[in-house]
Amino acid sequence: MLYAIYFFLQSHGGSVSFDFVGLWHQMGFAAKAVVVVLFIMSVISIGVMVDRWLVYSAARRQSREFAPAVAGALKNGRLDEAFKIAERNKKSHLAKVVTAGLAEFQAHDPGSDVPGEQIEASRRALDRAEAIEHAELKRGLGSLATIGATGPFVGLFGTVLGIIHAFTSISQTNTTGIAAVAGGISEALITTAFGLFVAVPAVWAYNYFTSKVEAFDIEMDNSSSELVDYFLKRSGRSAVRK
Repeated sequence: MLYAIYFFLQSHGGSVSFDFVGLWHQMGFAAKAVVVVLFIMSVISIGVMVDRWLVYSAARRQSREFAPAVAGALKNGRLDEAFKIAERNKKSHLAKVVTAGLAEFQAHDPGSDVPGEQIEASRRALDRAEAIEHAELKRGLGSLATIGATGPFVGLFGTVLGIIHAFTSISQTNTTGIAAVAGGISEALITTAFGLFVAVPAVWAYNYFTSKVEAFDIEMDNSSSELVDYFLKRSGRSAVRK
């Protein structure tokens, strides 16, 4: 594609510069508008990528510290220590879910007349926390999907405008040589290339981050299941002591 652009530009008798500044000045208003839209989409895409990378890295790092520490605290029945550990790892997706379940379990009346109500209340709290954290982890991924899906079409729109520009040049100059259409064709190819340049990384990033979210979901499900098992064992021991 770059060779084709170069060919058209050279065929234009050197009046069209191959540098981006020269191309920008020789583009029509519509082509410039398409490039600006694609640039904005690219900035949004990069912003989401950086934000999600930082969030996921922090969640992974703190979860590795949180999981074994809170497991040891719960094994010894120290719920207050488990809350303190979670407070030190606020960015961990596991800490947010486990804290919600522990808070509900601790706050619910253990002397309720309804059997298992304390466990069910904790399970519902875990489910709500998982749903909220899942939505938070997916924040911004919809933008990546949209940019990845629409980027090539925005570039294609610029391609159509460039072709129209090329044929308009033919009608105005009454010539059919390559020099008459080189400007419009160069616009078409540049916007097409820019559209792909914006869309492809967005699609790659979306697929990569989606797989990360799926892995986080599995970890939260496992943690919730293990915590419910802990609640059941703890309730069983309390019933025996009574």
